[in-house]
Amino acid sequence: MKIFLDLLWYFKREKRAYVIGVITLLVIAMLDMIPPYAVGLIVDGVKDQTLTMNSLLKWAATIVGVAMVVYFLRFLWRIFLFGASSRLARLLRNRLYEHFTKMSPQFFHQRRTGDLMAHATNDISAIELTAGDGVLTLVDSISMGSIVILTMATTISWKLTLFALLPMPIMAWASSRYGNMMHERFHAAQEAFSTINDKVQENISGVRVVKAFGQEEAEKADFKRLSDDVVEKNIRVAKIDALFDPTILLVVGCSYLLSVAIGARYVMHGEITLGELTQFTILLGHLIWPMLAFGWLFNIVERGRASYDRVDALLNVKATVVNQEGATEDIPTGELRYEINTFTYPEKETPALRDLHITLPQGHTLGIVGKTGAGKTTLLKLLLREFDVTNGDLKIGGTSIYDTTLSSLRSAVGYVPQDHFLFSATLAENIAFGRPEATQAEIEQAAKLACIHDDILHFAEGYATLVGERGVTLSGGQKQRISIARALLLNPEVLILDDSLSAVDAKTEKAILDALQANRQNKTTLISAHRLSAIEHAEQIIVLDDGAISERGTHDQLMNEDRWYATMYQRQQLESLVAQGGGADDPSETRRVSQATS
Repeated sequence: MKIFLDLLWYFKREKRAYVIGVITLLVIAMLDMIPPYAVGLIVDGVKDQTLTMNSLLKWAATIVGVAMVVYFLRFLWRIFLFGASSRLARLLRNRLYEHFTKMSPQFFHQRRTGDLMAHATNDISAIELTAGDGVLTLVDSISMGSIVILTMATTISWKLTLFALLPMPIMAWASSRYGNMMHERFHAAQEAFSTINDKVQENISGVRVVKAFGQEEAEKADFKRLSDDVVEKNIRVAKIDALFDPTILLVVGCSYLLSVAIGARYVMHGEITLGELTQFTILLGHLIWPMLAFGWLFNIVERGRASYDRVDALLNVKATVVNQEGATEDIPTGELRYEINTFTYPEKETPALRDLHITLPQGHTLGIVGKTGAGKTTLLKLLLREFDVTNGDLKIGGTSIYDTTLSSLRSAVGYVPQDHFLFSATLAENIAFGRPEATQAEIEQAAKLACIHDDILHFAEGYATLVGERGVTLSGGQKQRISIARALLLNPEVLILDDSLSAVDAKTEKAILDALQANRQNKTTLISAHRLSAIEHAEQIIVLDDGAISERGTHDQLMNEDRWYATMYQRQQLESLVAQGGGADDPSETRRVSQATS
């Protein structure tokens, strides 16, 4: 019953609904005692030949009246109890969603998407069942059971009542035993559901990769294995669940046997009347539901406890990136400074960045290049505070980004990631994601700057075109440009392009960069790229190598140094000429670049 203590905070919050619901159940339990009493009197009246038509009609009307009142009251408690449990489910789902949005990438790296979805669906449903049906069965089993037993003992025969209750300890022991087994097995079943949920999510998201590699049959076989595991674990739960009703019915059957056998003897000896024995057996029938409810209660409680433990453990995970005490709401502007001595990812030993000191005046562009894994994306994500620097600092306008709230910092930064995520919405809604109130003219202006406006007009529905999940209906270049338009619409103080021009051609790249230079006066831009033509216009370029700056300067300065940057730039220029057939038109240029890279 620990789950009810865990949910006490919510019961206090919804005390009006639960108090009315509980009182209604108590009134129903008391009203249910009237029909058996009436039947007992009618049976005795028939046996003693004292029953009159008026008396029969009076008791019949009483029974009908009680039934109508009970009908209304049962409707009433459902509204209050089940309404409160539904609000609990909504509250927990909202808390989970809000919790997920506050978590850093580290949290999601350690947990599977399918598992998080299972917490928000199956586990929440089990908790909702506990707060609704669980409270019902607890109150109804105790109230109805107590009132029935008290009525039998005080109005008919306390000795016969004791005989009828003799088998009850068997049910109490069995319910406790089954409950412990249910908790363990249901927890395992929920874990299995999380696993298969994650598998389905992965396969739906990566269906094109699965098909491209011809792994359909292998994935089907893997899914079948997981599905069989879910079925097996749920069957183990069902086996325990199936033991409750037969056990309870066996106990009730023994109680009936004792009641009728001993009650008949009491009637023969005149200790009780035939009507009272009839009333007693009807009341014993009313005791079946409390017994069933009691057994069902253990089932519901153990399911709810297992699920609540899983959800509570998730909600108790603390966010690693939070607002510092005294952080201001002011949106930072001005010069950007990186002062990082070392940065190491959590649970890693080797620093990802070291000795990294950069000063970028407001309105300038910083180009970041280097080999794959050199730390380019890490450098950019630190500015968004996806991770916190403990040995160093980052400042905008002389103020540490840690002295600014997360919301203010991120409202100052527009981010276009490598993974261009688009939502299942229209193109206009995707572009306006950061500014839902943006006008159509503003959306189109951002699209023009990102060189995607003409492409959108070629779609049959234009800006109203629905985009498939993750933008599956668009090309890689189109997704990149829509992501850029989404960031440009915010007109952020700092714009981050994390290798965001890799899927567009050279002509489109140049058009986008020219538009950025013309429309982002006095705004800072950070661009990481593998294609060096994307950053050659930058006022400052850094080359990262194993997390440290190996080269720094303008494009011309780095070309004169004739190191990694110059070699890579010349190589890429040669590859571009070859790809465009430039070598045939300008052989001297081809020879010059070839000699420079050899």
